[in-house]
Amino acid sequence: MTDYGRTLSFGVSLDPAADALGTTRRLAQLADDSGLEHLAVQDHPYVPGHLDAWTLITHLAAVTRRISFLTDVADLQMRPPIMLAKAAASLSVLTEGRVRLGVGGGGIPDAIASMGGPARRGADMVAYAEESVDLIRRALHGSTVQLHSPYHTIEGYRAGPVPPWPTEILLGAQKPKMLSLAGRAADGWISPLNIYVPPGEVPSRQALVDEAATAAGRDPRSLRRVYNVIGSIGAGRGGQGLVGDVSVWTETLSEWAVELGFDTFVFWPAADPEEQTRRFAREVVPAVRAEVQRLRGTR
Repeated sequence: MTDYGRTLSFGVSLDPAADALGTTRRLAQLADDSGLEHLAVQDHPYVPGHLDAWTLITHLAAVTRRISFLTDVADLQMRPPIMLAKAAASLSVLTEGRVRLGVGGGGIPDAIASMGGPARRGADMVAYAEESVDLIRRALHGSTVQLHSPYHTIEGYRAGPVPPWPTEILLGAQKPKMLSLAGRAADGWISPLNIYVPPGEVPSRQALVDEAATAAGRDPRSLRRVYNVIGSIGAGRGGQGLVGDVSVWTETLSEWAVELGFDTFVFWPAADPEEQTRRFAREVVPAVRAEVQRLRGTR
């Protein structure tokens, strides 16, 4: 049982496809108006039909008011860390802090190579990611950044602007070395979709994050835990992932919060994104908040 006691938050994943822009824009505005906390945007720039993640986020930031944006996750091999920090800091200033920076080591090396990226794998990718997370954090704090290493040559960059609000750096991970990196260096862990990391595999991964955080002198309870959840809300619906009526979603997400330790859920609608997001925000989210509060109060 792993309930870290953190405040719950909820979001929806947006389709970055260029031919879905109208729906994506409406979905972002719906989520903003419905009280969700996060709009998540995946980062696969090598997909021909996908818009660039940062360009899309900047566009959507202009048509929303309060909701935060989460890169889910920005590819560190395609986006040099100093420039990624600059982009995140700039957008944070422009949006009054509506930025959560999810990053990942780069999970599709051949696709990265197709765009001229280095396509690092294994321990080499983990080492690069660890160095990159540190550089991003230093740059977001406005430090003078200098580093000579096999991965980076930075000759004294004077970082800025400094965001007026702290910018979380969350790490997407599913294997042991990256999970340990999340625990010792990031502000939280982003789990892949529930169809890729099913609930039964979560406890062992949370344990790796916790052990690394503790070994680094950090409190595991301070780290955000994000679960990307694909599925459909409604009796009789089919499809992959979590499928069922509102009561099934309420019971399941509440269990994943108090038993598995997740505090943030990003919904990936399997169909009818606007109708499904409306139901998620209006029916599922308040029910989960109430049920988790009840469960925590009985302990």
